[in-house]
Amino acid sequence: MVTSWRDGNLAWTGVPSRNPHTAEHIMGMPAAVTSWTVEMLDALEDDGQRYEIIDGELFVTPVPSDVHQFIVLEFATRLHAHLRLAGIARTVVSPADVRKPNRTRNRVQPDVFVIRLFDGKRPAYPYALSDLMLAIEVESPSNPELDYRVKRALYLKHGVPEYWVVNPTARIVSRFRTVEDPGEVFNERITWQPDGIPQPLEIDLPALFTDALD
Repeated sequence: MVTSWRDGNLAWTGVPSRNPHTAEHIMGMPAAVTSWTVEMLDALEDDGQRYEIIDGELFVTPVPSDVHQFIVLEFATRLHAHLRLAGIARTVVSPADVRKPNRTRNRVQPDVFVIRLFDGKRPAYPYALSDLMLAIEVESPSNPELDYRVKRALYLKHGVPEYWVVNPTARIVSRFRTVEDPGEVFNERITWQPDGIPQPLEIDLPALFTDALD
């Protein structure tokens, strides 16, 4: 089943968080820092959390749960199996860096994403947003606004043609294709067929969530 939905200019699932998990909200982080760089991130100790910056603003998400990782694995496995014979794209699982043209103040790590190959070769790493054919985020329960608002705008404004947000609790996937797109919600089957892929990938969502969670 497909459901179109809208909340003003924001497509949404769940309750919006008012805590964006920026640096100022994390114990021990230097609250005086207002503009972060990739070099500053690299200097932080590895504590297992995900640190991403968008135009100098730091976002921190907790260590992924086992549910999060099971779902990431299922989506990545299906994408990999579908793409490996076509030879024009690769599936990537984070941690892996993706950046805007201003690479010193931008670094995000989509949970799962697909990069297009050029003459059979991977693009230069860290990847550019324009290298991505699909980005998938598993919703952060502590801060869904990061996935549904901030990253949605980032990806779709900078060359990513399709963006999915997975809600493990509701067992649904929200799909966005443009910044203005109010979004579609899928709970039974979602289909993906970008340019250059001869056959569409059809994902049976109940089966995927069963494999991941039950």
